Amino acid sequence: MKNELVERFISYVKIDTQSDEENSACPSSAGQLILGNKLVNDLQTIGLVDAKIDDNGYVMATLPSNTDKEVPVIGFLAHLDTATDFTGKNVNPQIVENYNGKDITLNGELNIILSPTDFPHLADYQNQTLITTDGTTLLGADNKAGIAEIMTAMDYLIQHPEIKHGQIRVAFTPDEEIGRGPHKFDVDSFQAAYAYTIDGGPLGELQYESFNAAGLKITFKGTNIHPGTAKGKMVNAAKIAMKFNDRLPVNESPEMTEGYEGFYHLSGINGDVEETVLHYIIRDFDKEQFAERKLFIKKMVAEFQDQYGTDRIIMEMKDQYYNMKDKIKPVMEIVEIAAEAMKSLGIEPIIEPIRGGTDGSQLSYMGLPTPNIFTGGENFHGKYEFISVDHMAKAVDVIIEVVKLFEEKSGK
Repeated sequence: MKNELVERFISYVKIDTQSDEENSACPSSAGQLILGNKLVNDLQTIGLVDAKIDDNGYVMATLPSNTDKEVPVIGFLAHLDTATDFTGKNVNPQIVENYNGKDITLNGELNIILSPTDFPHLADYQNQTLITTDGTTLLGADNKAGIAEIMTAMDYLIQHPEIKHGQIRVAFTPDEEIGRGPHKFDVDSFQAAYAYTIDGGPLGELQYESFNAAGLKITFKGTNIHPGTAKGKMVNAAKIAMKFNDRLPVNESPEMTEGYEGFYHLSGINGDVEETVLHYIIRDFDKEQFAERKLFIKKMVAEFQDQYGTDRIIMEMKDQYYNMKDKIKPVMEIVEIAAEAMKSLGIEPIIEPIRGGTDGSQLSYMGLPTPNIFTGGENFHGKYEFISVDHMAKAVDVIIEVVKLFEEKSGK
């Protein structure tokens, strides 16, 4: 099974599917359609039925039930796109067999080293098979590992009809990394009672809490005058933007927070004297604190507008997703089944909040409770990204075990 798993994964990561926040189309990049069409073919090849891709790039397929029991329909989801933080073009994966616990040279020419000195958790993977980048791109394990794991699990179930299961639905979605994954997802046609995203990180992760999230864009407009004659005339948009950012709490940023702590994150800045644009994300697990964070920003913007003029400070704020805990808690048995599946395989469940979001964050509010299961990857969104093949195989085992448990726990 591992060979097929690795082959699938490598074939998927070599397709550039980086999403594009500036493109309003769905999907936002052509590569996602290329991968989606490949997956439809792969699904049909292994024997799933109703495999199709719609005009928006959503892939769905069905593994029919092979049991007489009335089993809830469950779904497994992963997303097609890769992150915008670092290039996903020309991904060239490297396989490290029987990792020795020492430095891994990703790129000798550029002297890019994946080291346990910088990433202490790397030492935990000694004697395992790792897949890394070549130091010039991200890997794309987020979330092509999830795709490969779901595909491999479905293939295994088809090859082993003695494993009884209810109807299983599979979906691969576009544009998760830019917050749009479920925006055009047809929950009614998916027809699942519950689902799981296979979109987590290290072995054992099991998550049913996510941030409440908002995106923020603030445009600062200035007046550019030749600096030699600028006195009393120039309004420097870049300086105003810097003043605004300096007003944010220093200790409430991603690099200063952990666990259930929320933050403000300056994710991008672009501009000059004439116009400067700041992009932020706002995150908090608690609904009231989330609302307070947004109000704090609104008040800051109002103060700057009073000082510089409403036409010079323009704010666009939009909620992106909410904490899925509120929708999953009433059906906690789906989390308990996933935890039981892991324990039966000798995996200790790590039930922690997602310091981010998955498609499940939005799908849970659309009527499809969707917790999140690990893929086995680490250091997502950058050149130091890697994944353990051993842990990918365990993710496949967990999917299969979840399917078995749903059938076993169902009545006639």
